[in-house]
Amino acid sequence: MNKILITGNMGYVGSVIVQHLRKAYPDVTLNGFDYGYFSHCLINVPQLPECSLNNQIFGDIRQFSDTHLEGVDTLIHLAALSNDPIGNRYEDLTMEVNFHSTMRLANLAKLAGVKRFVFASSCSVYGFSEQGPRNEQSPVNPLTAYARSKVRSEEILKTLASSEFNITCLRFATACGISPRLRLDLVLNDFVASAVIDKKITVLSDGTPWRPLIDVKDMARAVDWAINREADVGGAFLVVNVGADQWNFRVHELAEAVARAIPDLDISLNKNAMPDHRSYKVNFDLYKSLAAGYQPEQNLETTIKELKDGIDAMGCVDNWDAGKSFLIRLHVLEMLRNKGLLTADLKWKAGGK
Repeated sequence: MNKILITGNMGYVGSVIVQHLRKAYPDVTLNGFDYGYFSHCLINVPQLPECSLNNQIFGDIRQFSDTHLEGVDTLIHLAALSNDPIGNRYEDLTMEVNFHSTMRLANLAKLAGVKRFVFASSCSVYGFSEQGPRNEQSPVNPLTAYARSKVRSEEILKTLASSEFNITCLRFATACGISPRLRLDLVLNDFVASAVIDKKITVLSDGTPWRPLIDVKDMARAVDWAINREADVGGAFLVVNVGADQWNFRVHELAEAVARAIPDLDISLNKNAMPDHRSYKVNFDLYKSLAAGYQPEQNLETTIKELKDGIDAMGCVDNWDAGKSFLIRLHVLEMLRNKGLLTADLKWKAGGK
């Protein structure tokens, strides 16, 4: 492994992966490619995460050039419109960015001689299930544009894998935890922020839906495993659920765990809510068997504490509405559009970027 390219490196997960890989591989050439939507969404950092890179490339994944792949042997593909609210607002663009660009990028990477392609997929492809934990052989049931884009990407990637082009699709559980580019449009992160600032947690559902979670630090460990995976460990093409069985929680259990860490907290459940169709448990046996040395190390209590400490250090309690907006990804995109910096199809206008 001589040269790694990470697309979407300036996001919530990418910023943590960059730090992890630089520490793990100090002599490897590490490049990033990002459009910069969320480059300014930083908290409590003395140094840009990108300072750990050899090169930062700014560009639209929809217009990716194969010149950026020169000498690259490992490609980590994170770039995506990354959650359900964005997918609901920009459904066609979600498919364009998340699926069509992935298909084009993977073809370019194979032609350029890239040896390993690591794709950030999602357990959200399972959608809803009351039939026990979902494993990799379970039928998928994508309920959102984001989840559908991941399913279609996995399907096309399977056709491209070969002995010379090793592809790993990491179906991550729902991300959580502290990052230099914190997001609060994630269930646990939202609960901790609400607890710290509002002294209450409002659960929009009745609290019974299942969510599998994974700390971003453990996501970085999984990527580390994938970039070193040989084809005799899982095959030239591998789809694997990434997380740990003990990180399957009902939503009300997450709220209660936050309440134990942050006392004097009110929890409000909406017992009359319509059923939440995004509810599923996930089985992580395959990841445990293949990646024994890279299993999740974080625990829920530590993740909550790190989030609490990070949000406390932001000092935005007295200006929460303004402070919250740059930590919600859809709010950021809408703000950039309202300021005339982004077009309707989320391209930077001339003079913007």
